[in-house]
Amino acid sequence: MLRDLPDDDDWLVQDRRAIGDRIRIARLHRNLTQERVYLAAGISRATLQKIEAGTTDARISTLLRIARVLGMHVVDLLR
Repeated sequence: MLRDLPDDDDWLVQDRRAIGDRIRIARLHRNLTQERVYLAAGISRATLQKIEAGTTDARISTLLRIARVLGMHVVDLLR
C-alpha cells in the first residue's frame, strides 16, 4: 500500500530537471554539442532540448540512446 504521497508533482519536475542537468553536464564534460548528441542518438533537437531543460518526460529508450552516446550507463542519469 502506498503511504501518503504528495498530491503535487513538484518532485517529478525536480527529478526531470536533475536528469536533464546530468545529461547536460556529461555532454559538456565530453565537449559534445547538442547537435552531436541528438544526431548520434537518433532523436530530434527539440527532444534533447526539452529533456535537458526538464520540461518533458523522456522515454527509457531515449535515455538509453543518450546515455550510450555519452558513454555512460543510463543508471547514472537516473541516480
